[in-house]
Amino acid sequence: MTRFWWVNHNQTARQEVEGQYLWSPKTESNGARSEFYNNMRRATPGDLVLSYYDQAVRHVGRVADFAFTAPKPAEFGKVGANWSQEGWLLPVFWTPVSPPVRPKAIISELAPLLPSKYSPLQQTSGDGNQKAYLAEVDHAVFELLAAHGTFDQFALSRGGANSLSFEIVNEILEDAVEQQIASDTLLDETERQAIIRARRGQGRFRSNVEKIEYACRLTGVTNPVLLIASHIKPWRVCETANERLDGMNGLLLTPDADLLFDRGFISFAETGEVLVSPRVDKSDLRRLGFDQLAIERFGFEEAPAVWKTESFAPGQQRYLGYHRAQVFVS
Repeated sequence: MTRFWWVNHNQTARQEVEGQYLWSPKTESNGARSEFYNNMRRATPGDLVLSYYDQAVRHVGRVADFAFTAPKPAEFGKVGANWSQEGWLLPVFWTPVSPPVRPKAIISELAPLLPSKYSPLQQTSGDGNQKAYLAEVDHAVFELLAAHGTFDQFALSRGGANSLSFEIVNEILEDAVEQQIASDTLLDETERQAIIRARRGQGRFRSNVEKIEYACRLTGVTNPVLLIASHIKPWRVCETANERLDGMNGLLLTPDADLLFDRGFISFAETGEVLVSPRVDKSDLRRLGFDQLAIERFGFEEAPAVWKTESFAPGQQRYLGYHRAQVFVS
């Protein structure tokens, strides 16, 4: 079911619209959780977003992918100097609204439709609420704004194929990290090459993982030719060389299992229980050949109460805690 969102992004609107994304910190500057930032992880591909800046709704967007961890975009420059450097990036395809719709001009119609809590606007004045970023709104809000401005509905319905995606952004981010590592004079050449090869699950990292893991946790496949050494805490966000090479930060997975794990569609509890995202399409799981996942998560037929693999070592549990909190799409 399509959900509808409203984003207040005055400071970063130009960069986000041109770049076809939204970006927010994960928490407020004091470390407090924010419902508006949490919504970044709730948005789902196909959802629609109203873009509000300069006192008007100027674009409509279609969410193209799930949000994922990414550093603050370099193009923000000095904007948001107090924001953390790590946040959520949500790919969105944008199309302009013509003419832009000014909420103040229709506030008498709009106010009754706005949420009573976490509203993006002040219901009396129509001004944007301070600290509001991504807010969920009712379908009626979207319909009202659409009645006052036009946009290319066909482009919006098809948008996303050429916009940012996890794969594109991940490649860009990892290329940037690799360049930093390659020019790090504090590392000797052997260490630099080991860290760079770990990006692809190769070299010393794979050897370290194979000392701990012997089979795919999801499928049970043991043939090393069919297994990928996958980072639990993604290579791009590891903070040290040790994290990128640590065998405890890895699992051996078949390619399809690696994709599900890397995208956060599955994860693992410390006890070995397989966790499946509630936002994974059950039919897609079966098409990928993961009938057991589909059975366990969606109850197609009688299934064991809990599907588990072997328990994890304490070192792995630490990294899995990061994966469940920052990667898993819950």
